Amino acid sequence: MKIGLFFGSFNPVHIGHLAIANYIVEFGGINKLWFVISPQNPFKQKNTLLDEYQRLYMLELAIESDERFEVSNIEFKLPRPNRTIDTLAYLKEKYPQNEFLLIMGADNMEGLSKWKNAEILMQNYTFLIYPRHGYSLENIPITNYRIINAPQMDISSSMIRDAIHKGNNMRFFMPEKSYRYLQEMNFYKK
Repeated sequence: MKIGLFFGSFNPVHIGHLAIANYIVEFGGINKLWFVISPQNPFKQKNTLLDEYQRLYMLELAIESDERFEVSNIEFKLPRPNRTIDTLAYLKEKYPQNEFLLIMGADNMEGLSKWKNAEILMQNYTFLIYPRHGYSLENIPITNYRIINAPQMDISSSMIRDAIHKGNNMRFFMPEKSYRYLQEMNFYKK
């Protein structure tokens, strides 16, 4: 089975994440997509990061019972900070029958060379790369990749967090149940 791995903080999950995921599972040549929640991205600040189990729950609310998707907390059990190469080694050992493909926005291509064992990743894994405004899809240093022309949305989790902190209503930028839960818990307001 071909499984696309969509890594991210999902802090919080938003409609852009889901639109990209839906597009990739329908047009990217994979059987299933796993949202892999990163407890702590080694390249991002931790001070705005919601508890990983709260982010997991909001993502589970977002995908509900859609069998094309799965929410994975696999990185919660691995040493921190998490490194993609280590997660992939663990997944290959645990699920040897599956082929794992990495889903990545073009914006992440700039920092890919700084990742642990980047050369191994770029040579041994297939990447499904979706476009992002302002980022080129030329000169990609990866051996095996496919460009997935998913719709581009200028929505980010940081924009949603900032807006909620300022008291703005972001209801239609997130899945309804996830947003309702976020509001009930008063996340990002302080």
